[in-house]
Amino acid sequence: MVPSFEELCASLSLTEIIRLRDMLSRALLQRFERPMAVAFSDVVGSTPYFTRFGDDAGRTLQLRHIDLVNQAIAPHEGRIVDTAGDGAFLAFPSADAAGLALIELQKSVFTDNQPRPVDHRLSLRIGIHYGSVLTDGTLVSGDVVNFCARVAASAHAAEIRISKDAFLALTRADLRVQSSLLPLTNLKGVAKPAELFALHWRDRAVFPTSVLLETGEEYPIPEKDVISFGRLREQNGVPANDIVLWCGDPLTTQQISRWHFELVRLLDGFVLRPTSSALTVVDGQLVKKGEEARVKPGSQVRVADVLTLTFVSIDQQQEVDTNSTLFTPRAAS
Repeated sequence: MVPSFEELCASLSLTEIIRLRDMLSRALLQRFERPMAVAFSDVVGSTPYFTRFGDDAGRTLQLRHIDLVNQAIAPHEGRIVDTAGDGAFLAFPSADAAGLALIELQKSVFTDNQPRPVDHRLSLRIGIHYGSVLTDGTLVSGDVVNFCARVAASAHAAEIRISKDAFLALTRADLRVQSSLLPLTNLKGVAKPAELFALHWRDRAVFPTSVLLETGEEYPIPEKDVISFGRLREQNGVPANDIVLWCGDPLTTQQISRWHFELVRLLDGFVLRPTSSALTVVDGQLVKKGEEARVKPGSQVRVADVLTLTFVSIDQQQEVDTNSTLFTPRAAS
């Protein structure tokens, strides 16, 4: 009769146990340690969504997430390792495969959202890391997994964040170009601030990233499908506009409508749609309520003939800071 592991250990001396432990550690690494890209995809705002719309709608949202994940990762040899609530834990053979798949995922989510009411749109935050994990082809474990979960938790809605190790593991030039270094980020449970990158899944050449007011203020454009602009700051204690327009003078500011226009995000750029009959001029052309106009990096929007807004991208920022005589922008907070 073959003794059990407990019986075997009970029969060994201290020296034999230490040697056995070392042998098992080496065997574990030799047989199961592999370099791999791992990722976490989390649904943003799922808890309030469940509270507001109920369990059935919440589970439907989660199922949409998993279905879109499966469609995006299959062509890139990715697989779902595990799901828990509103998240999915993913594994890929390379950082390139992970980057391509998760860019495709964010694009698929955007397309899937378009016919749906704003309150029922899906929003994901994603983190990618690369390193040595322990895997038997099914399970995946190790510190790399834990760190990746922290990277994902630090991301904003509709954002893909990648670790420095994942960035260095990228071999595709296009993915490297689409990545930009973020400020050092404190991650929960990690002693030192982490070097992370944003992997941009939208074309930054056509999407402005911030708006400059001639008053000298600069605001980052939120990662939302619809961004509202107007003078009203809040209504019934709830924020009214994503970007509040202010001229520096209360009386002049009153000429700007409470809700003046919306910036609508499409796959290939922004369109501006006035929500007020007050004057809105985009790049010198009058745009009336019910009409729309494209807004790109460098576009200027004149509202109520009292305030000019300039839309810029990250790539334009240095040029604007150097050459503009109208603006003295502050760092975006």
